[in-house]
Amino acid sequence: MLTVADGRVVRVRPDPDFPFNRGQMCVKGLATPEIMYHPDRLLHPLRRAGARGAGHWTPVSWETALAEIAATLDRIRNESGPESIALGQGTGRHHYLHVVRFANALGTPNWYEPGLANCFIPRVTVSQLTYGGFVVGDYDGPVRPQTILFWGHNPVVSGPDGELAFPVQQALRDGAFGIAIDPRRSETARLCQMWLPIRPGTDAALALAMIHVIIFENLYDREFVEQWTVGFGELRDQVRDCTPAWAEAITRVPAAALAAAARRYALAKPSILEWGVALEQNPNSLQTVRAVALLRAITGNLDVPGGDILGMNLTRPYPVLKDKLPAGMLRKRLGADQFKLLGGFKAFMPSAHIPALFTAMRTGDPYRVRALLLFGNNPLLTVAHARGVHAALQKLDLLVATELFMTPSAALADYVLPAACWPEVNQVLELPLVAANAVVAQSKIVQVGECRQDEEILDDLARRLHLPGADEPLEAVLNYRLAPLGLTFEQLRARYFVYPPHRYRKYAEGGFRTPSGKVELYCRALERMGYAPLPTFREPPESPVSRPDLIAAFPYVLTTGSRRRQFFHSEHRQIAALRRLQPDPQADLHPDTAGRHAIRDGDWIWVVSPRGRIRMKARVSPDILAGVVNVDHGWWFPERGGPDYGVWDSNANVLTSDQPPYDPAFGSYQLRGLLCRVERVAAEPAGSLPADSAEPAAGDPAAGHPGAAA
Repeated sequence: MLTVADGRVVRVRPDPDFPFNRGQMCVKGLATPEIMYHPDRLLHPLRRAGARGAGHWTPVSWETALAEIAATLDRIRNESGPESIALGQGTGRHHYLHVVRFANALGTPNWYEPGLANCFIPRVTVSQLTYGGFVVGDYDGPVRPQTILFWGHNPVVSGPDGELAFPVQQALRDGAFGIAIDPRRSETARLCQMWLPIRPGTDAALALAMIHVIIFENLYDREFVEQWTVGFGELRDQVRDCTPAWAEAITRVPAAALAAAARRYALAKPSILEWGVALEQNPNSLQTVRAVALLRAITGNLDVPGGDILGMNLTRPYPVLKDKLPAGMLRKRLGADQFKLLGGFKAFMPSAHIPALFTAMRTGDPYRVRALLLFGNNPLLTVAHARGVHAALQKLDLLVATELFMTPSAALADYVLPAACWPEVNQVLELPLVAANAVVAQSKIVQVGECRQDEEILDDLARRLHLPGADEPLEAVLNYRLAPLGLTFEQLRARYFVYPPHRYRKYAEGGFRTPSGKVELYCRALERMGYAPLPTFREPPESPVSRPDLIAAFPYVLTTGSRRRQFFHSEHRQIAALRRLQPDPQADLHPDTAGRHAIRDGDWIWVVSPRGRIRMKARVSPDILAGVVNVDHGWWFPERGGPDYGVWDSNANVLTSDQPPYDPAFGSYQLRGLLCRVERVAAEPAGSLPADSAEPAAGDPAAGHPGAAA
């Protein structure tokens, strides 16, 4: 609920009647007025003046900016083909599918979002292949969940897509038994009765062992399995040797605790399984997600009250103009030939492979990508191998960034366009994302400066380029989507949201939406594509087990990507009310790990991987598995000013790599379970960093390691 005075938003407070937040609101939402009217907010289009990245800009009109951008795009597509133009966007944006629509209309197969292969798309795709639809936890039904298993997921902080943080907390307060599988005792894990600290990157082994316990102790739902699944016998044979003792040696989770968690999840029903991005950020993404997904099926926790429910899908799919992508462009999509579930015709949301895309920008292999349009995307902070991303952006003929604020990535652009904040936007939102059990109207109520909604910018460019669908206004798109509800966007705005009662056990009406009509424990669709039809474990390529040659120099296991309540990935570091809650980038260490290096809580430390080093503030606590180092991601320092805003100092993606091996189906790469070491930072003037802060020091064993200069 917004309070507006003299055309300005002056207060934001939660709606007590909205079912998903239950009269509560995250600190980011409460800080909306400060975000919208921050003195550093971009208010007018800017054109680069001088060398790229020098930080010199000339204000221009929207007419001038869009005319020049459209003319350059038209020239590039005529000279090199539309595939030489790429689009990038941030996760969870209101304009997400409109970017895909523009890409298809333009004729380019190359769009990306920093997650995709490493966030959410594997879970969505596996759910479709296994159950025929996406599933979410049922917190509002007639039956309360008895058990909630949080796997690599911290929804109390991350609040994915606006629908989960508060219902989860209420369910735990109401007596649900919480189990957290996470190398950290996260904020969610602290509310749980069981915490299983796992070695990062070994989740598939743990899931296979839990399946073993449930099957061989006869804890599975025999009636559901016999009537509604295929491949149970094959799955039983697959996990026969995956005992808790076998998994303990791999995961470091004690066998007794593993078995106890499996029994509780299988027997104390209904149970919900909340899974997070940690499952996908490894080169065994497909099979890790598949192993966890099968737990729901063999315990009969699918589409039942208080369990994991299949989506209602209340609206029509967004009209992304997939049919307008020219013939032959699928073969030109970077990575499509290799990663069929990311970029191929079977993909849920076909997109480019990010490492291949940035390689094409840098090297021209297999063809040169010359232009990149960014919409709410800061790749220097949110894409692996930050040095390689920087080199790629420098090679572009055209870089356009649409943003709320100047970012390290936008600072390299040729044009920076001022984006609208959420109270300045019209759009239809689905909650939960993909499942669409509720539909919400997001309504524009104010205008700040010359800021424009991303969809309007895309439509304006489409008209200038004479693209298909360019004359269809956004409201017509929204009305098309809402047609199954018998509503127009204006009517939905008057109601605000639609949240009908859920229909359970929808599969009983005609089976699951899979080729067999049943849950595919053994997935023949995967088999036909050349992928294993049953889940397997594979050791991460950079780990204490697979790379013993690195242990002497890098003795600890590194995990990246943890969320903090006050930030959204790389956003909000300049918002004083939020930054005060965490002024500095942090790294979590166990007291045993810290003690070996005389590191105390609050010390500045170097975290060093075979690719570089960053400076973080140590948070020493027993709430992390000994020998594991967890670093925050998305850190830069707006207060330091341009041209780079301290992008190399504490950026987790200085430590990561986008090099193979990749997951064979999705192209996912390793962001967790890497190797690292830690060192105390020597005394230095406050706020300063050595010039080599983003690279291994001279003589560092990492400097000669393959991939260090990739």
